[in-house]
Amino acid sequence: MWLVDGAREAVLALKYRALPRIADDLAEAMAREGLPADGPSVLVPIPLAPKRLRERGYNQSEALAAALARRWHLPVARDLLARVRETPTQTTLTPETRLANVAGAFAMRNAKCGMRNDEGSVNSAFPIPHSTLILVDDVFTTGATLAEAARALEQAGARRVCGITFARAAIPDFT
Repeated sequence: MWLVDGAREAVLALKYRALPRIADDLAEAMAREGLPADGPSVLVPIPLAPKRLRERGYNQSEALAAALARRWHLPVARDLLARVRETPTQTTLTPETRLANVAGAFAMRNAKCGMRNDEGSVNSAFPIPHSTLILVDDVFTTGATLAEAARALEQAGARRVCGITFARAAIPDFT
């Protein structure tokens, strides 16, 4: 779905108007597109920086992941991925500067969550190498955020990572 008209208003309400309950309606539309992976899968919301989480009071990607989990009967790994540095909002950045903005912004929290990445892991909460990790976010613009989050998960040993978003934004003309 393109981020226009009602879709734009829904995302703005979810992110900036303290209406996390809208995530259920957005997830319903997302779920109609179908599960983006075959086999064992785990939903991984894109984390917010601690400051932004405090300001907003909730993570919109986590709200979307929870709503999708109810529809697809999948687990949500809320603490698997961490935002390890604050980044400015991407809304006014050019496509070229978006990648640089999120570079190195994410890391996998294996030790804190008690997760292990090796194939012989008996004590893992879920088998990361054998599960597809599905990154969940609200809007896809250039893909910089999803790509950087996927890179962090792959560096930690994930073998299959894909993503799902509610809407696709048209890239503004910065010329």
